[in-house]
Amino acid sequence: MSAMWKPNQSGSVTPNFNLEPVRSPLPPAVPAAPESARARTLPTAGDQATIGKGLVIKGEITGSDSLFIDGKVEGSINLPGNRVTVGVNGQVNANVAVCISAREIVVMGKIHGNVSATDRVDIRSEGALTGDVTAARISIEDGAFFKGGIDIRKSEPAPPMPTIKATVPPEILKPTS
Repeated sequence: MSAMWKPNQSGSVTPNFNLEPVRSPLPPAVPAAPESARARTLPTAGDQATIGKGLVIKGEITGSDSLFIDGKVEGSINLPGNRVTVGVNGQVNANVAVCISAREIVVMGKIHGNVSATDRVDIRSEGALTGDVTAARISIEDGAFFKGGIDIRKSEPAPPMPTIKATVPPEILKPTS
């Protein structure tokens, strides 16, 4: 209502109703996503498979997709060229030479076994890894648990550039007078 009657005014006051909704300068608040929904939206290249909280896998896992583990895996995981993420609720145990082999390994849960990454291993603050790490790069956040050895291997070098040979005619090489 844009007009208001005051005791010292004479005559009638006609209210002026504005039917346009009140707009806030801020966007509406977005409710926080639950932890499990946030964990599933980690950026990855290509497709990503998920092992949920209630699943237990026993045996060997191989494939060509990235993998998010929030359940329990007892056995080896071999996903070359892809990312393996062990979520906050995830647990991976293996009594083999290499428990997880992938391009990138992110640890937010628990791993008992050796891991090998062609690129990097990232142990987040809530993560725990007991076993040896072989990778080109490793990061361990404050608060993370790690017990084992680290073997830093340089990533495979880029192939050398080809050498270009050119034949120059002799008249070009003669000095001009």
